[in-house]
Amino acid sequence: MPTSPKLASELDDISFLGRLSEALSNRIEEQTRDLFDDAGITVPVRSCSLLTELGEAGEASAAELARALGQSHQLVVQKCPALLRLGLVTQHADPADARRKMFRLTAEGRDQLARITAYRSKIGAAYRQLAAEAGDVHGAILRTLDALATRPLRDRL
Repeated sequence: MPTSPKLASELDDISFLGRLSEALSNRIEEQTRDLFDDAGITVPVRSCSLLTELGEAGEASAAELARALGQSHQLVVQKCPALLRLGLVTQHADPADARRKMFRLTAEGRDQLARITAYRSKIGAAYRQLAAEAGDVHGAILRTLDALATRPLRDRL
């Protein structure tokens, strides 16, 4: 989907760096959804890392998943209902603390995780081609996140 002239001019302004990053994320999500459909992957694009982490953990609470992924607890909790509806995970109370909900992959979740794992090598190749054309965006994002963790924007004003 092409960027409108008005949007392009707004995004050219460095003060809209967050919006530009969001536009990149949205574009990648849109294009990945098409690839997922072709690969028979039903997992929401933005939930792949959560499913991967849960597969590695075997069983985990939302708080444990959030810590492992470096995401907010609220964001992880928001993603879980879709994974439950799709039959990819199950949820049950922690025997030691009934207030705490534990998540585990289902057989379908493990199948989807295997499809995601196979897909990762293909998308990695596509991203390397993209990097050859557009530059090392991945590295630039990692360096930017590290720089902001070291010295937040507040300290840069």
